[in-house]
Order: sequence, then structure tokens, then C-alpha cells
Amino acid sequence: MNKSFIFSILALATLMAAISLYFWAREPAMDPSTMEVKARVMAVDDSEVHTFGLSHIGFQTLGIQILNTRFKGVKTQATNSLNGQIDLENLYHVNDTIIAAVIMDKDGKIEHVKAIDLYRQNSLLSMFIVFTIALLLYAGAVGVKALISFVLSIFIIWEILVKQILAGYPPLIMTTFTLILLSAIIIFMIAGLNRKGLTAFLGTIAGLAVTLCATLVFGKEAGLLGMTQPYVNALIFSGYYNLDIRQIFYSAIILGASGAAMDIAMDIAASMDEIRIKKTNISAKELIKSGFTVGRQVIGTMTTTLLLAYSGGYLTLLMIFRVKDPSFMRMINLKIVSAEIMRTLIGSIGLVMVAPITALLGGIIIASFRSDTKSG
Repeated sequence: MNKSFIFSILALATLMAAISLYFWAREPAMDPSTMEVKARVMAVDDSEVHTFGLSHIGFQTLGIQILNTRFKGVKTQATNSLNGQIDLENLYHVNDTIIAAVIMDKDGKIEHVKAIDLYRQNSLLSMFIVFTIALLLYAGAVGVKALISFVLSIFIIWEILVKQILAGYPPLIMTTFTLILLSAIIIFMIAGLNRKGLTAFLGTIAGLAVTLCATLVFGKEAGLLGMTQPYVNALIFSGYYNLDIRQIFYSAIILGASGAAMDIAMDIAASMDEIRIKKTNISAKELIKSGFTVGRQVIGTMTTTLLLAYSGGYLTLLMIFRVKDPSFMRMINLKIVSAEIMRTLIGSIGLVMVAPITALLGGIIIASFRSDTKSG
């Protein structure tokens, strides 16, 4: 087995272990008299539950056995309040594994237990394992690098972007800084520190700059404040009254388009680099022309990809429009619809501009390395 592949595997394992330990050691913002536990539902009493279609109102009384913490093995009762909010609540059944909040008295004994949610970590972990195995089997060492960049991206977004925005730093500035950092990590880790990586990186940054400018220009004109984003009200009511929600909305647009921008830039840069290797005497003009050809093909599908991705997130909204059949003018001017159209179109503008910019940069950077014929 290749030594670099083994080293990459060890690096990935070390990184994931370190980040896992970090999150495991974090103290949740919780009342000291409350403890979150994992529990199995042993019995269910639904006598106080009233069902209306898919909604449930009332409360369940659950017989549970705690599976972890110092209360492991303890059998007790838990309540599950139901207010008809099917997007937030669960109706539990025997043998379900759940998360519960244990409220303790001053002596540290169990006073009351409240069911919080289903325990889904095992299912999510299984999905991640399948994803990891598939990626490693197909991509090998490159797949390991992709996983490292994937894990690092999660950590950077959580610990730098989200944390600093909540601390009061300007959302757009923090998002721009974060995306430059992420682009450098992801692209140079996958492509290497070479002409291909430099071309893809600069193309990505240029495309994101266009996206940022378009967001600022059209965002103000559209009069969207960003209040259509999920959990904005919950965030404000949690005490974060001074957050610039509009800038956070703009940041979400740029962040959402960044992955596709990197993808296009890398596709074009890699294609141009491969052409340069196969045809060492190709001119910059010919190389740029080839880059434009590749870019057109990629853009043709990528803009639709953004539309499908955003439409998938609001499929039920589209269905309710079919049911209610509002006028086109009313539908198109709804805040949530206008916000998603803006998100899709602004992202697409950035993607369209990434392709020619990357092709032009590739013609300058890649074609200039006459003596370097080895792909990075």
C-alpha cells in the first residue's frame, strides 16, 4: 500500500479523533440541575394523547430505562408534551431510543424526566461510514484528502464563522474570510500546491467576489431583510437582538454558492492542466479556448443543480402553492419565494462568472509553466 495513502489515513484518523474529543469535552449551555441522557422506551401510555390527522395534542407518559451517565440502568418515568407541532415533536413507541432531560433535586436525585427527541446518532454515523467507505474505495488517497477537508470545513464553519458572527463580528466580513480559508484548504489539499490548485483557488475567489457584489446590489433593491431564514426568530428571542440578519442572509447566499463555485473552478483548472500535460506546446490562447469549452458544459448543468438543491428544500411550499393556486404576482412577491429566487439567481450569476475567469487565469498561469509537465 502506498506510504502517502497510509499517512493520509492516519492524518484523517487523528484529525477526526481530535475534533470528536473536542466536541465530546464541550460543556453544553445547560442548567447544572439538568442532565441529558440516552434512554430506551420500555412502556408507553397514550391515554392523554388526542390525535387529529398527523398532529398529536396532549402528553405521553413513558416508562424508560436510562442507558448512560451515572443514572445508567435506572428505570423511571418520563413525560412527552405534544402541542401539535409535528415538525418539532415525536410520538414515541416501545423500544425507541430517545434523548431525555433529567431534572434533579438539590441532592442530585431524579425529580422529573422529560423526553426531548429520538436518538439518531447511530443512523447518522452509519450513513457517514457508508459515505466514507464509498469515497475511499473510489478515490483512494484523494478521497482521504477530501474527507479531511470535509471534517475541517465543518469545524471551521462551527468554530470560526458561527461563533464569531454570534460574538458580534460583521457577518459578511467573517463569511468572506472563512470562505477564503476554506477554499485554500480544500483546493490545495485536493489539487496540491501547484499551477492547477492556484488557478482553481483564484478562480473560486474571483467568482465569490462577483457573488458578493451581486448580493449587495440586488439584495438592497429587493428589500429582503433575511427574516425568512429558518430559526431567525428563535435566534432573536434567545437574546441576539443586535445581529445583522440581512447580512447573515447575504452570507448564507454566498456560502451556499461557494461549494459549486469551487467545483466549477476545479473542473476547469484540472481539465486545462491535463490538456497542457498532453499537449506541451499548446498556446495560451488555445488553452483558454479549451477552458471556455469545458466551462460551458459544466455551467449548463451546475446552474440547474442549484435550482434543484434549493427547490428540494422547499418542496412542500411548492405543493401548497399548487393547492392554493395564488396569482403569479402574489406568489412571486412573497418574501420566502423572493428570497429563494434571489438565492438561486445570485448563486448562478457567481457560477457563470467563475467559468470564464478560471479559464482566463488558467491560460495565464498554466500555459506559462513551460518546463512543468507533471500534474500536481
